[in-house]
Amino acid sequence: MKKWFSLILVLAVALVAAACGTSDDKADGGKELKKLVVGASNVPHAEILEKAKPILKEKGIDLEIKKFQDYILPNQALESKELDANYFQHIPYLEGQIAENGYDFVNAGGIHIEPIGIYSKKYKSLDDLPTGAKIIMSNSVADHGRILTLLESKGLIKLKDGVDKVKATVKDIAENPKKLKFDTEYEASLLPQIYNNNEGDAVLINSNYAIDAGLNPLKDSIAIEDKDSPYVNVVVVRKGDENKPEIKTLVEVLHSKEIQDFILDKYKGAVVPVNK
Repeated sequence: MKKWFSLILVLAVALVAAACGTSDDKADGGKELKKLVVGASNVPHAEILEKAKPILKEKGIDLEIKKFQDYILPNQALESKELDANYFQHIPYLEGQIAENGYDFVNAGGIHIEPIGIYSKKYKSLDDLPTGAKIIMSNSVADHGRILTLLESKGLIKLKDGVDKVKATVKDIAENPKKLKFDTEYEASLLPQIYNNNEGDAVLINSNYAIDAGLNPLKDSIAIEDKDSPYVNVVVVRKGDENKPEIKTLVEVLHSKEIQDFILDKYKGAVVPVNK
Protein backbone atom coordinates (compact mmCIF):
# COMPACT_ATOMS: atom_id res chain seq x y z
CA MET A 1 0.00 0.00 0.00
CA LYS A 2 2.84 2.34 0.91
CA LYS A 3 4.50 1.62 -2.44
CA TRP A 4 1.30 2.53 -4.30
CA PHE A 5 0.95 5.71 -2.26
CA SER A 6 4.56 6.67 -2.97
CA LEU A 7 4.07 6.03 -6.70
CA ILE A 8 0.91 8.16 -6.79
CA LEU A 9 2.71 10.95 -4.90
CA VAL A 10 5.66 10.92 -7.35
CA LEU A 11 3.29 11.04 -10.34
CA ALA A 12 1.34 13.92 -8.81
CA VAL A 13 4.53 15.92 -8.20
CA ALA A 14 5.68 15.25 -11.77
CA LEU A 15 2.38 16.45 -13.19
CA VAL A 16 2.49 19.64 -11.11
CA ALA A 17 6.09 20.30 -12.18
CA ALA A 18 5.19 19.73 -15.82
CA ALA A 19 2.25 22.08 -15.53
CA CYS A 20 4.44 24.75 -13.93
CA GLY A 21 7.08 24.29 -16.61
CA THR A 22 4.64 24.93 -19.45
CA SER A 23 2.65 27.78 -17.95
CA ASP A 24 5.00 30.39 -19.45
CA ASP A 25 4.55 28.89 -22.91
CA LYS A 26 0.91 29.88 -23.10
CA ALA A 27 -0.80 33.23 -23.51
CA ASP A 28 -3.39 34.40 -20.98
CA GLY A 29 -6.14 32.77 -23.03
CA GLY A 30 -4.38 29.39 -22.90
CA LYS A 31 -3.16 29.58 -26.52
CA GLU A 32 0.33 28.29 -27.35
CA LEU A 33 2.79 31.18 -27.68
CA LYS A 34 4.68 31.80 -30.92
CA LYS A 35 8.44 32.16 -30.26
CA LEU A 36 10.09 35.30 -31.66
CA VAL A 37 13.84 35.89 -31.24
CA VAL A 38 15.01 39.48 -31.74
CA GLY A 39 18.59 40.77 -31.51
CA ALA A 40 19.10 44.23 -30.03
CA SER A 41 21.62 46.68 -28.60
CA ASN A 42 21.43 46.98 -24.80
CA VAL A 43 20.19 50.57 -24.78
CA PRO A 44 17.65 51.68 -25.75
CA HIS A 45 16.58 48.84 -28.05
CA ALA A 46 16.57 45.95 -25.56
CA GLU A 47 14.92 48.14 -22.92
CA ILE A 48 12.14 49.07 -25.33
CA LEU A 49 11.67 45.42 -26.25
CA GLU A 50 11.50 44.45 -22.56
CA LYS A 51 8.66 46.94 -22.13
CA ALA A 52 6.90 45.41 -25.14
CA LYS A 53 7.38 41.82 -23.97
CA PRO A 54 4.26 41.48 -21.75
CA ILE A 55 2.11 43.19 -24.38
CA LEU A 56 3.35 40.73 -26.99
CA LYS A 57 2.63 37.82 -24.66
CA GLU A 58 -1.00 38.93 -24.43
CA LYS A 59 -1.03 38.76 -28.23
CA GLY A 60 0.36 35.22 -28.28
CA ILE A 61 4.06 35.98 -28.85
CA ASP A 62 6.90 34.81 -26.60
CA LEU A 63 9.63 37.39 -27.21
CA GLU A 64 13.23 36.35 -26.60
CA ILE A 65 15.73 39.23 -26.64
CA LYS A 66 19.36 38.56 -27.53
CA LYS A 67 21.65 41.46 -26.64
CA PHE A 68 24.62 42.55 -28.73
CA GLN A 69 27.39 45.05 -27.99
CA ASP A 70 28.49 45.70 -31.56
CA TYR A 71 27.01 46.56 -34.97
CA ILE A 72 28.30 43.57 -36.95
CA LEU A 73 27.08 40.41 -35.21
CA PRO A 74 23.32 41.18 -35.17
CA ASN A 75 23.15 41.15 -38.98
CA GLN A 76 25.30 38.04 -39.20
CA ALA A 77 23.00 36.32 -36.70
CA LEU A 78 19.93 37.35 -38.70
CA GLU A 79 21.51 36.05 -41.90
CA SER A 80 22.30 32.68 -40.27
CA LYS A 81 18.72 32.45 -38.95
CA GLU A 82 19.76 32.60 -35.28
CA LEU A 83 17.37 35.56 -35.07
CA ASP A 84 13.92 36.23 -36.49
CA ALA A 85 14.60 39.97 -36.54
CA ASN A 86 17.01 42.55 -35.24
CA TYR A 87 16.47 46.04 -33.89
CA PHE A 88 19.63 48.10 -33.50
CA GLN A 89 20.46 49.90 -36.75
CA HIS A 90 19.38 52.96 -38.69
CA ILE A 91 18.42 52.95 -42.36
CA PRO A 92 21.70 54.24 -43.92
CA TYR A 93 23.68 51.64 -41.94
CA LEU A 94 21.28 48.90 -43.07
CA GLU A 95 21.62 49.99 -46.70
CA GLY A 96 25.41 50.00 -46.40
CA GLN A 97 25.44 46.52 -44.87
CA ILE A 98 23.21 45.18 -47.64
CA ALA A 99 25.48 46.68 -50.30
CA GLU A 100 28.65 45.41 -48.62
CA ASN A 101 27.54 41.93 -47.60
CA GLY A 102 24.71 41.09 -49.99
CA TYR A 103 22.20 40.57 -47.18
CA ASP A 104 18.66 39.94 -48.39
CA PHE A 105 17.14 42.06 -45.61
CA VAL A 106 14.25 44.51 -45.50
CA ASN A 107 13.07 47.22 -43.15
CA ALA A 108 9.91 46.00 -41.39
CA GLY A 109 9.21 49.32 -39.65
CA GLY A 110 10.87 52.44 -38.20
CA ILE A 111 10.65 52.76 -34.40
CA HIS A 112 12.80 55.61 -33.10
CA ILE A 113 15.61 58.10 -33.71
CA GLU A 114 18.67 58.49 -31.48
CA PRO A 115 20.12 61.96 -32.05
CA ILE A 116 23.93 61.80 -32.21
CA GLY A 117 25.77 64.17 -29.87
CA ILE A 118 29.09 66.01 -29.64
CA TYR A 119 30.77 65.67 -26.24
CA SER A 120 33.79 67.41 -24.74
CA LYS A 121 35.48 67.38 -21.34
CA LYS A 122 37.55 70.42 -22.28
CA TYR A 123 35.10 72.82 -23.90
CA LYS A 124 31.58 73.96 -23.07
CA SER A 125 30.55 74.89 -26.62
CA LEU A 126 31.53 74.33 -30.22
CA ASP A 127 32.65 77.95 -30.45
CA ASP A 128 35.33 77.20 -27.86
CA LEU A 129 36.98 74.51 -29.97
CA PRO A 130 40.50 75.71 -30.90
CA THR A 131 42.15 75.71 -34.30
CA GLY A 132 43.42 72.20 -35.03
CA ALA A 133 41.04 70.57 -32.54
CA LYS A 134 40.99 66.76 -32.66
CA ILE A 135 37.53 65.36 -33.40
CA ILE A 136 37.07 61.66 -32.56
CA MET A 137 34.32 59.67 -34.27
CA SER A 138 33.48 56.02 -34.92
CA ASN A 139 34.94 53.89 -37.68
CA SER A 140 31.41 53.17 -38.91
CA VAL A 141 31.47 54.77 -42.36
CA ALA A 142 27.65 54.77 -42.35
CA ASP A 143 27.79 57.37 -39.56
CA HIS A 144 30.40 59.64 -41.15
CA GLY A 145 27.99 61.48 -43.42
CA ARG A 146 25.64 61.93 -40.50
CA ILE A 147 28.39 63.37 -38.29
CA LEU A 148 29.76 65.65 -41.01
CA THR A 149 26.26 66.93 -41.76
CA LEU A 150 25.84 67.75 -38.06
CA LEU A 151 29.19 69.59 -38.00
CA GLU A 152 28.21 71.47 -41.16
CA SER A 153 24.86 72.46 -39.63
CA LYS A 154 26.79 73.91 -36.67
CA GLY A 155 29.03 75.96 -38.98
CA LEU A 156 32.28 74.10 -38.31
CA ILE A 157 32.82 72.75 -41.84
CA LYS A 158 31.32 72.91 -45.32
CA LEU A 159 30.89 69.86 -47.52
CA LYS A 160 31.48 69.89 -51.29
CA ASP A 161 28.54 71.07 -53.38
CA GLY A 162 26.40 68.24 -54.72
CA VAL A 163 27.81 65.56 -52.42
CA ASP A 164 25.38 62.94 -51.09
CA LYS A 165 25.54 63.88 -47.42
CA VAL A 166 24.45 60.43 -46.26
CA LYS A 167 27.55 58.96 -47.95
CA ALA A 168 29.94 61.85 -47.26
CA THR A 169 33.40 61.17 -45.80
CA VAL A 170 36.09 63.49 -44.46
CA LYS A 171 37.47 63.64 -48.02
CA ASP A 172 34.29 65.51 -49.00
CA ILE A 173 35.05 68.46 -46.72
CA ALA A 174 35.44 71.59 -48.88
CA GLU A 175 35.97 74.15 -46.12
CA ASN A 176 37.47 73.59 -42.67
CA PRO A 177 38.20 77.05 -41.23
CA LYS A 178 39.29 75.73 -37.83
CA LYS A 179 41.51 73.08 -39.47
CA LEU A 180 39.79 70.37 -37.44
CA LYS A 181 41.58 67.01 -37.39
CA PHE A 182 39.42 63.89 -37.66
CA ASP A 183 40.27 60.57 -36.03
CA THR A 184 37.95 57.84 -37.35
CA GLU A 185 39.67 54.71 -36.03
CA TYR A 186 37.48 53.76 -33.05
CA GLU A 187 34.71 51.25 -32.46
CA ALA A 188 31.47 53.11 -31.67
CA SER A 189 31.09 51.24 -28.36
CA LEU A 190 34.46 52.59 -27.13
CA LEU A 191 33.61 56.27 -27.64
CA PRO A 192 32.09 56.91 -24.17
CA GLN A 193 35.29 55.56 -22.55
CA ILE A 194 37.41 57.70 -24.86
CA TYR A 195 35.35 60.71 -23.78
CA ASN A 196 35.71 59.78 -20.10
CA ASN A 197 39.47 59.43 -20.62
CA ASN A 198 39.49 63.03 -21.86
CA GLU A 199 40.98 62.04 -25.21
CA GLY A 200 40.72 64.44 -28.13
CA ASP A 201 38.93 67.78 -28.00
CA ALA A 202 35.45 66.52 -28.94
CA VAL A 203 33.93 63.06 -29.34
CA LEU A 204 30.88 62.15 -31.44
CA ILE A 205 28.84 59.48 -29.60
CA ASN A 206 25.70 57.64 -30.69
CA SER A 207 22.96 58.09 -28.10
CA ASN A 208 22.54 54.36 -27.41
CA TYR A 209 26.16 54.09 -26.28
CA ALA A 210 26.00 57.43 -24.45
CA ILE A 211 22.93 56.39 -22.46
CA ASP A 212 24.40 52.95 -21.75
CA ALA A 213 27.47 54.69 -20.27
CA GLY A 214 25.35 56.89 -17.99
CA LEU A 215 25.50 60.04 -20.11
CA ASN A 216 22.48 62.22 -20.76
CA PRO A 217 22.67 63.28 -24.43
CA LEU A 218 20.53 66.35 -23.85
CA LYS A 219 22.48 67.61 -20.82
CA ASP A 220 26.01 66.30 -21.32
CA SER A 221 26.56 67.00 -25.02
CA ILE A 222 27.75 70.40 -26.21
CA ALA A 223 25.69 69.97 -29.40
CA ILE A 224 23.17 67.41 -30.62
CA GLU A 225 21.45 66.41 -33.83
CA ASP A 226 17.94 67.80 -34.23
CA LYS A 227 14.82 65.65 -34.12
CA ASP A 228 14.32 65.72 -37.89
CA SER A 229 17.23 63.33 -38.44
CA PRO A 230 16.62 60.77 -41.23
CA TYR A 231 18.54 58.13 -39.26
CA VAL A 232 15.54 56.12 -38.09
CA ASN A 233 16.25 52.91 -36.16
CA VAL A 234 14.31 50.04 -37.69
CA VAL A 235 13.20 46.45 -37.15
CA VAL A 236 15.02 44.39 -39.80
CA VAL A 237 14.06 40.93 -41.10
CA ARG A 238 14.99 38.59 -43.92
CA LYS A 239 13.12 39.46 -47.11
CA GLY A 240 9.67 37.88 -47.10
CA ASP A 241 9.43 37.69 -43.30
CA GLU A 242 8.08 41.24 -43.06
CA ASN A 243 4.62 39.83 -43.80
CA LYS A 244 4.68 37.23 -41.03
CA PRO A 245 1.91 37.91 -38.47
CA GLU A 246 4.33 37.89 -35.53
CA ILE A 247 6.63 40.46 -37.19
CA LYS A 248 3.68 42.70 -38.02
CA THR A 249 2.46 42.37 -34.43
CA LEU A 250 5.92 43.25 -33.08
CA VAL A 251 6.03 46.45 -35.15
CA GLU A 252 2.42 47.35 -34.25
CA VAL A 253 3.22 47.00 -30.54
CA LEU A 254 6.39 49.09 -30.87
CA HIS A 255 4.30 51.75 -32.63
CA SER A 256 1.63 51.65 -29.92
CA LYS A 257 0.94 54.67 -27.72
CA GLU A 258 2.04 52.72 -24.64
CA ILE A 259 5.51 52.06 -26.04
CA GLN A 260 5.91 55.49 -27.61
CA ASP A 261 4.93 57.13 -24.30
CA PHE A 262 7.44 54.87 -22.53
CA ILE A 263 10.21 56.05 -24.89
CA LEU A 264 9.35 59.71 -24.30
CA ASP A 265 9.08 59.32 -20.52
CA LYS A 266 12.22 57.23 -20.05
CA TYR A 267 14.65 58.95 -22.38
CA LYS A 268 13.44 62.55 -22.10
CA GLY A 269 14.10 63.39 -25.76
CA ALA A 270 17.42 61.55 -26.06
CA VAL A 271 15.46 58.90 -27.95
CA VAL A 272 12.55 60.06 -30.09
CA PRO A 273 9.75 57.66 -31.15
CA VAL A 274 8.59 57.53 -34.76
CA ASN A 275 5.72 55.69 -36.36
CA LYS A 276 6.59 54.69 -39.92
